[in-house]
Amino acid sequence: MEDKNVKDTVRQIFTEYLNANGHRKTPERYAILDTIYSIDGHFDIDTLYSLMADQENFRVSRATLYNTIILLINARLVIKHQFGNSSQYEKCYNRDTHHHQICTQCGKVVEFQNEQLQQAIASTKLSRFTLSHYSLYLYGLCSKCERANRKKKTNNQSQHKKEK
Repeated sequence: MEDKNVKDTVRQIFTEYLNANGHRKTPERYAILDTIYSIDGHFDIDTLYSLMADQENFRVSRATLYNTIILLINARLVIKHQFGNSSQYEKCYNRDTHHHQICTQCGKVVEFQNEQLQQAIASTKLSRFTLSHYSLYLYGLCSKCERANRKKKTNNQSQHKKEK
């Protein structure tokens, strides 16, 4: 039931945004919004395009997806992340604050929450600035890549010793 309430609320917010900014209220835009708010976690345009293509009622072009995503970002219903070379999106209405760990080797993104980090950021005094929201990205190696690199290094060292 809560999911339906969220979808109704975001539809209302989107309608108000479209009205206030003179944009058309098309069924395709609402179908895109509904699809996005059915996705858990991050998605890219290709994933969204595939999900939309599976719906028989709405055939939307990639251009319509990109244009609607921009409207949803401006309406503060979707947030865009730049993880390395790929743009990822996620719904942001009524979501808990979370952070992202990004592996610089395999590109894996893991969400995590940390109360101490959230409190530290919330209590930080900002000069002539009112914080509305933030994103935190931590870059490094995931444990799988770290293990693979250690194994590769060990194999290279033993190979090097054999050659001597």
